[in-house]
Amino acid sequence: MRHIEAAIIFLFKMLISLRNLGSSLPRRVSPPCNHHLSSIFSSPSTTTTRACLISCCFTGVLCILRFPFVTKSNSNPTNFFDVLDKVSMTKIIQQDQWNDPRVVGSIQSSLAPIWVSRVLVEFKQDPKLALKFFKWAKTRVGFRHTTESYCILVHILFYARMYFHANNILKELVLSSWVLPGSDVFEILWTTRNVCVPGFGVFDALFSVLVELGMLEAAGQCFLRMTKFRVLPKARSCNAFLHRLSKAGEGDLSRDFFRDMVGAGIAPTVFTYNIMIGHVCKEGDMLTARSLFEQMKKMGLTPDIVTYNTLIDGYGKIGLLDESVCLFEEMKFMGCEPDVITYNALINSFCKFKGMPRAFEFFREMKHKDLKPNVISYSTLIDALCKEGMMQMAIKFFVDMTRVGLLPNEFTYSSLIDANCKAGNLGEAFMLADEMLQEHVDLNIVTYTTLLDGLCEEGMMNEAEELFRAMGKAGVTPNLQAYTALIHGHIKVRSMDKAMELFNEMREKDIKPDILLWGTIVWGLCSESKLEECKIIMTEMKESGIGANPVIYTTLMDAYFKAGNRTEAINLLEEMRDLGTEVTVVTFCALIDGLCKRGLVQEAIYYFGRMPDHDLQPNVAVYTALIDGLCKNNCIGDAKKLFDEMQDKNMIPDKIAYTAMIDGNLKHGNFQEALNMRNKMMEMGIELDLYAYTSLVWGLSQCGQVQQARKFLAEMIGKGIIPDETLCTRLLRKHYELGNIDEAIELQNELVEKGLIHGNSNPAVPNIQTRDDLDLSNFTK
Repeated sequence: MRHIEAAIIFLFKMLISLRNLGSSLPRRVSPPCNHHLSSIFSSPSTTTTRACLISCCFTGVLCILRFPFVTKSNSNPTNFFDVLDKVSMTKIIQQDQWNDPRVVGSIQSSLAPIWVSRVLVEFKQDPKLALKFFKWAKTRVGFRHTTESYCILVHILFYARMYFHANNILKELVLSSWVLPGSDVFEILWTTRNVCVPGFGVFDALFSVLVELGMLEAAGQCFLRMTKFRVLPKARSCNAFLHRLSKAGEGDLSRDFFRDMVGAGIAPTVFTYNIMIGHVCKEGDMLTARSLFEQMKKMGLTPDIVTYNTLIDGYGKIGLLDESVCLFEEMKFMGCEPDVITYNALINSFCKFKGMPRAFEFFREMKHKDLKPNVISYSTLIDALCKEGMMQMAIKFFVDMTRVGLLPNEFTYSSLIDANCKAGNLGEAFMLADEMLQEHVDLNIVTYTTLLDGLCEEGMMNEAEELFRAMGKAGVTPNLQAYTALIHGHIKVRSMDKAMELFNEMREKDIKPDILLWGTIVWGLCSESKLEECKIIMTEMKESGIGANPVIYTTLMDAYFKAGNRTEAINLLEEMRDLGTEVTVVTFCALIDGLCKRGLVQEAIYYFGRMPDHDLQPNVAVYTALIDGLCKNNCIGDAKKLFDEMQDKNMIPDKIAYTAMIDGNLKHGNFQEALNMRNKMMEMGIELDLYAYTSLVWGLSQCGQVQQARKFLAEMIGKGIIPDETLCTRLLRKHYELGNIDEAIELQNELVEKGLIHGNSNPAVPNIQTRDDLDLSNFTK
């Protein structure tokens, strides 16, 4: 009983003596906080509760209880040297005499964890033996090291500067700490710090290990505890953590940690700033990037080439090219020589924002400075040339890069393949794809999708399906873009069932359609007048969390008008307004055009007048739709007023507007006004197309102006614009109706000769006979 009472009193005294442990903790002297740096970001405060300190104190008591260094007793030995002296134990470890009964008995004892920890402490002056013993103990069946034994060994190894081994033991501890007793690593590492002369670099090692293992949340908590106990990590470790946060896309955490790091008095390095500047540049936050740049210079830190390259690239990507060039000049003035990465950033920026001449200047300057352009340099220029349709120049650069020994990559090939597909040169595109494979450059998803899109645009759906299957066999998983290309192709060739089959297959593979694909499906269904299916798709789209955009609504509106459902079409406009969906000029154009085609011109005029209520002004397309509707519904006077109003607003009428006015005037017998419109078209450099010529020939023949009509018919044929047989027959009949028999026979022979009509088979055209044989009664109106 006396021993138990003594133990209780001893424990009570220890708790009392540890009450003020927090106030006597050793502290690292830290530089004053750079508060002007932390002001760059917003600063939500972070605190650690006193529970951590209390927990540490309690664990310290447990540590003492586990190491009962009491007076030796012959009847109840508690020190392992009572059974095995240090010399013997040293010999056992050195000579691997692990079968010694005394060692076996100790490791199999219920107090084995305590015994192992004590052996480690006793061998703290011989860290290699301690490590060897630790590794041996770990292999024993039924034994598991405690967090405490790991921490004791880490302290021993770290004090002996065996950093590599210390880090490995820490990694092992961190990765297994969830199954170990007493698993709060930081807490136990703190309570065992006096095993050797206290050295606080071991906490920096723990922080670094957590960062290295990608345990970012745990690393953040470790940092907070380190700052609370004033055992600050090194700037190098903080930089590694910042870098990890940035790569993980943890923008807010990166900013918070930078603020906390500076607030704790850890001086940022150039590398620190480079990480932060790089991160905010990726986010497009160039104001913060510039602030950080100026702050680092105020601190006396000299920006290096990474700093300048990051800022030049950041400004260039958002189109602030003048700022990029200013930084480029500044870095040269500061003695920081640009490298290939610098020039590539400038070349890419100017290519992206239509500054190709300047991009080529940078390319030549780079070569003049004996900097060798790399694959990125050439590929960027090749891609830009392809996008501008300058294929010959792109091929020249492609050949040049191979000549200097650079191997094109998948980006280079994909740019050329895409350009050839868009130009309809599918043969050339597939030749390049074959060349890629011969050069052991694998076709990636972008290349496959580009080829798929090219085949679908040409309507080669069998070949597209074959390529789609080949992609899967090559181990390239089709993505949303690949499915979209194939679905769009099937819709174009009016294979809607196959398109829907692919659409459902894609969703079964958990590939989420985007607004573009939903819109493509709606367009396909509308083109086949499957409006009930459209309603189902619209519901599914909304259930997936995607709201229809103005393009989808406009497509549906047009389909409802074509189906004769004016009410549903008008309801869509109200639905757009209720949902807050933007109503565009294109929407009103479809609305007005649809109403006009249904003969509802007065309602079309009403909605034309409502456009300003939506902060919209009619454009040429809207005016043209209404003018065309008015002309077709015998409102030529109102059409003329709108046509003049459009010109008064400095809008240049297009070919469709002129054609509508020509057609409307001719229907009202105003053939001279129609000819004036045709002359204005010619003055404006607007070429007449099939519809314009058809309106002139048909309308003039209706007005009895057959000579003028024949002149325009000859003109359109001379331009390679082929009239249809109905138009030719209409003009020919008008000649017969007017009694111009000789001209009719001449025209008929000419049209038959050119294959534009078939005189013997067309009941509307008489057989070629003599004038006296003709019976004109059949051609009287």
